Amino acid sequence: MHVFLETERLVLRPFTEADADQLLALDNDPEVMRFINGGAPTSRQTVEAKVLPRLLHDHPCTGTRGFWAAEEKATGTFLGWFEFRPLDDRDPAVVELGYRLNQASWGKGYATEGSRALIDKGFAELGVERVTANTMAVNSRSRRVMEKSGLTFLRNFTEDWPDAIPGSEHGEVEYELTRAQWQQRH
Repeated sequence: MHVFLETERLVLRPFTEADADQLLALDNDPEVMRFINGGAPTSRQTVEAKVLPRLLHDHPCTGTRGFWAAEEKATGTFLGWFEFRPLDDRDPAVVELGYRLNQASWGKGYATEGSRALIDKGFAELGVERVTANTMAVNSRSRRVMEKSGLTFLRNFTEDWPDAIPGSEHGEVEYELTRAQWQQRH
């Protein structure tokens, strides 16, 4: 198994086709998906035809994928995934940070630990200049992870939701961390 990044408690590795069952379980937990699609179920066909191809995409500008399967280092248990994806396949300057972890791993600091490690690797090794992250304004847990990971609030915005979900009427928020801000802390 190729390991992209290790932390004290996490291993981040590339996804494979064999991860379909774990992704299906993750995307079918209504609480995990509450701020993504309102908790609606995801079909196996959607996981295989849409989700996996997105997670398996290689980004030429970084020579890496943009999504990483997260496993607990001590047990190998699948926890979910992290996103650290260039917004432009040709330029690593701006990346989007994201995470989706199963409920059993919530409240243990995994999201912050993985996010910080990805941010450090991005600025130190991948040519990143700016990290951005978005969530629904009402998603206080995700916002807290962004803040604990070093990102700061940038703006509120509203998008057109094809299917409005509870809380979407409050809009979205964007957080960011620039290379200069990161360097000041290191």
